[in-house]
Amino acid sequence: MACNLPLGPVMLDLEGDTTLTARDEKRLHHPLVGGVILFGRNCVDTNQLGELTRQIHALRSPPLLIAVDQEGGRVQRFRRGFTRLPCARRYGELYDHDPVEGLETAQRMGVIMASELMAVGIDLCFAPVLDVAQAESEVIGDRAFHSDPHVVARLAEAFISGMDEAGMAAVGKHFPGHGGVSGDSHVCLPCDHRPLSDIETCDLVPYRELVTRLGGVMTAHVLFDAVDEYTPTYSRLWINDVLRGELGFEGVVFSDDLIMQGADTVHDVVDRAMTALDAGCNMILVCNNLRSVDRILSRMQAPMNPLPDELWSRLRKPVV
Repeated sequence: MACNLPLGPVMLDLEGDTTLTARDEKRLHHPLVGGVILFGRNCVDTNQLGELTRQIHALRSPPLLIAVDQEGGRVQRFRRGFTRLPCARRYGELYDHDPVEGLETAQRMGVIMASELMAVGIDLCFAPVLDVAQAESEVIGDRAFHSDPHVVARLAEAFISGMDEAGMAAVGKHFPGHGGVSGDSHVCLPCDHRPLSDIETCDLVPYRELVTRLGGVMTAHVLFDAVDEYTPTYSRLWINDVLRGELGFEGVVFSDDLIMQGADTVHDVVDRAMTALDAGCNMILVCNNLRSVDRILSRMQAPMNPLPDELWSRLRKPVV
């Protein structure tokens, strides 16, 4: 029987690859846990994946959120039994040739992506990528729709419309933008030296235009040193003043993975978790490091920045 617990602020991965271990079940019953992120190793086929998500959802009420990165192109965790999705740049190339074709293709792929995931019990995909493609960005590259921020917004809106049609909320990333740096925040701390005015007229355009269409936003591990001394994940300025204040975002703020090197500006993992939550993140991702997860669960206090139940439930239905 499912235990009744509100969703906590920690999203973690599993110890077991294709089934839950006893330690997985213990972690998932912890009141600080609110979600599970799955990876390619968790999927053998759609039948096995559907049974795994059923088991996860059955543990608690309300059910834990289950998420995955299934953008397409280089970042598609589930492949066997799933449509091979193009990278976001492909939609931009189609748009440049024929805007109608580009937008229709983006919407159709949004429907397919979300429908296939929801059919196997996945609640969320961390998509679409709202980063603006710039010459400096090697790690984002073809994950971005376009180099024109307004075209990014149009294509992302079409993709979101497809997700909405299938019944999945969108989570835009990586706020305020990862497209202006060459470094990969998985392995370093990228630094973007542009002033806020440049970011406002470029990177923030898709967020400003789509703010009411997003159920969630994921922060970037990028240091914008001309704007704030903290990366957005740890920054009240970026989360509270810009995202919630200036842009009026009312959904759920996710951190990117706190185990990434770009998150190491706060060295202790428990301090990272508490700093991100204190800055305004509502759910923090801690991936592929269960020792760190266990430290957080044993040492961190009660959930911070709780959101009303209706906002969590917003992540399980279309955003209108």
